[in-house]
Amino acid sequence: MQVTIILNNGKQFQKEITKGISAEQVLLDLNETLPYRVLLCKVDNSYRGLPHKITRPCTIEYLDMHNNYAWLVYQNSLVLLYKKAIHDVLGNVEVDVLNSLNKGLYTIIKAPLTLEVIQRIEQRMKEMVQQQIPIVKEHVSRQDILDMSHQSSEKERIELLESLPNLEDVEIYSINNFRELFYGLLVPNTSYLEHFELVKYRNGVLLRYPHMNDPHEIPVYENQKLLYDAFSEATRWERLMGINYVVDLNHRIQQNEYKDLIMLQEALHEKKISDIADRIKQENKRVILICGPSSSGKTSFANRLCIQLKVIGLKPLYLGTDDYFVERHETVLDENGEKDFESIRAVDVKLFNKHMKELLAGQKVDIPKFNFITGSKEYGHRITSIDKNQPIVIEGIHALNEILTSDIPEEEKFKIYISPLTSLNIDHLNRIPTTDARMLRRLVRDYQFRGRPASYTIQDWPKVRKGEDQNIFPYISQADVFFNTNYIYELAVLKKYAEPLLASVKPNEKEYAEAQRMLSFLRFFKVADDDSCIANNSILREFIGGSVLID
Repeated sequence: MQVTIILNNGKQFQKEITKGISAEQVLLDLNETLPYRVLLCKVDNSYRGLPHKITRPCTIEYLDMHNNYAWLVYQNSLVLLYKKAIHDVLGNVEVDVLNSLNKGLYTIIKAPLTLEVIQRIEQRMKEMVQQQIPIVKEHVSRQDILDMSHQSSEKERIELLESLPNLEDVEIYSINNFRELFYGLLVPNTSYLEHFELVKYRNGVLLRYPHMNDPHEIPVYENQKLLYDAFSEATRWERLMGINYVVDLNHRIQQNEYKDLIMLQEALHEKKISDIADRIKQENKRVILICGPSSSGKTSFANRLCIQLKVIGLKPLYLGTDDYFVERHETVLDENGEKDFESIRAVDVKLFNKHMKELLAGQKVDIPKFNFITGSKEYGHRITSIDKNQPIVIEGIHALNEILTSDIPEEEKFKIYISPLTSLNIDHLNRIPTTDARMLRRLVRDYQFRGRPASYTIQDWPKVRKGEDQNIFPYISQADVFFNTNYIYELAVLKKYAEPLLASVKPNEKEYAEAQRMLSFLRFFKVADDDSCIANNSILREFIGGSVLID
């Protein structure tokens, strides 16, 4: 039987294989020296674990940690190894995997913890990696998993499964008969998980692992205190709203009690924005810099902040850095020879700094308007000046990069990083990365306002992520405050819009695997059909439509 092989070193070729052989064995038989460990494969545009049996002619594409889903597979597999090691060291204790933090996952082990205990857990994990223990997958019926959850008293998992009558079977993974439920693929055995470390942090433990940009190295530790504080605030909000996991949200939707939830979270957002405005006035900041990755809601947040600044007597001038793009023929090229609009070098930094200094000095400035059709800056549309107490609110992906505002005194600046920093977890072990929440936002917005099909958004996403890694994430430690634009109910709202778009991606399209992956986790959310009570100035309206803040 002949198959097409695509390796992660760029090679592509035809090969005769034995019917029924696993994708992992096909790779081993090739005896190729590859740059990075393969963790996952795609078989005819569908994600498959490496133990998957090849039973027909097909294309097998092997993926390493540079692929986003392969990176998630590594993380989830590591969580199973971690939970098994905890069980071996401490017995049957509860473990919560909460969120990304300090270049890892922040976890809570519900047992007395010392450095010595954490070291024992880490050592046990390393022992199992050396032992190359198989990670066994088995399909389990709905009733079997309910029985298993009852035996281990996992209340939230029982309630989740009971709230989803159409979920017929799930997948259980085990290491030496230690079984856990994961809603995705894992690696074939423990030897794949050689790079990790445990770090005690606050009341929990950080499970740290390589970034997808460098699969062989654990990144340098960063103490992201502001991010931890944002997570703590999100946890307080969750408790206030009575939502811990997806099942809690599903119950509110099923009982048609989610509208109060929507209004409560909008009020919490408004209060937070008001507090930020008060701090800006208190500290007498003149240049307000707002940065965030794609689909964070930067435009809506900036407009709402401007309103709150007006409430307390200030008259903000709102600017976007997009109007300061260099002329299109001057745009730098990336490594593929394409125009790089994400780079700081795509911005006319010299002109931007000149105009900001003139505005702060009370001079009149002819602020350009960039014409995206002609690729040139146009003048004469916005000639303005500000008085000595007026702040300038600037929004853009490079807002926290010191190069953008290099000529502006540091004491004039107030830096805000915004992003959906948290996402509602499925249960205590299975989380939905915030990057997936942002991608769904972008997917819905691209279709609603640009008529772009889901496959286009999915295709562009790796390039968007790469730009964020280069131009945004290295600078978030510069921020004075973080603002979490997540809505605890948003995936239930976005599902109504996103599900048909994802379902429209055809099996013969390269983006099919990603579309199916997102559909897979969306199945756990009940749809919040009536979103009419979402305020017209909500950040979420930037994506689903009906915003009064977006032109």
